Amino acid sequence: MKRFLSIMLLALLVTLGATAQQYMYEVGPALGMTGYLGEANNGMLFKHPSVTAGGIFRYNLNSRWAFKTNLNYANLRGHSMYDESWYPDGANYIFSSHLIDLGVTAEFNFLNFGRGPAYKKYKPISPYMVAGVGVVFAFADGKHSDSLTIPIGIGVKYKFKDKINLGFEFTMRKEFSDRIDGYSDLFDIPHSFAKNTDWYSFAMFTASFEFGKRCIKCNYIE
Repeated sequence: MKRFLSIMLLALLVTLGATAQQYMYEVGPALGMTGYLGEANNGMLFKHPSVTAGGIFRYNLNSRWAFKTNLNYANLRGHSMYDESWYPDGANYIFSSHLIDLGVTAEFNFLNFGRGPAYKKYKPISPYMVAGVGVVFAFADGKHSDSLTIPIGIGVKYKFKDKINLGFEFTMRKEFSDRIDGYSDLFDIPHSFAKNTDWYSFAMFTASFEFGKRCIKCNYIE
């Protein structure tokens, strides 16, 4: 009986140690929907939703800060038929484009995200904010364009298992070419590089697997 209790205690200690282990990296898939604001839709963001899918790679600097790379393939759709704006000659604009979106973002967790000893005050769930830079390659009606982007948004992470995280993230992406929908200057009003009208958004669910044990510092005397 004593031997059995000793084995159970040892197994419990090993399990607790594994639970408290922190990892540096995460990788996993992402799936969600897109929204668009621009010449062919200046009203409701998700008026003509479409699908996006991709993957993420995250480097966890600590329980508060992380840096993420994303690569997504997305479709955007829109038409101006029911917009309140009136375009020259009463024209309606309809488009469907495909995007390849690549970005690097920084994430700040509002809580100490993770699992571990109670005194470290880790939380298995945390909201976070995200911002960064990226590029987008757009293909619309036989036209191609590429542009810098600025993604900004919010999200929430949940540690489902010791090495498995689930998340939801909403980001708006400001792009600077004004051509992801294939249109530009529909009102024949010149505008600057910073004042184009095209934005797109991602509402994404993610699942990621952690790997790469983080080095744990300890004190010792030589």
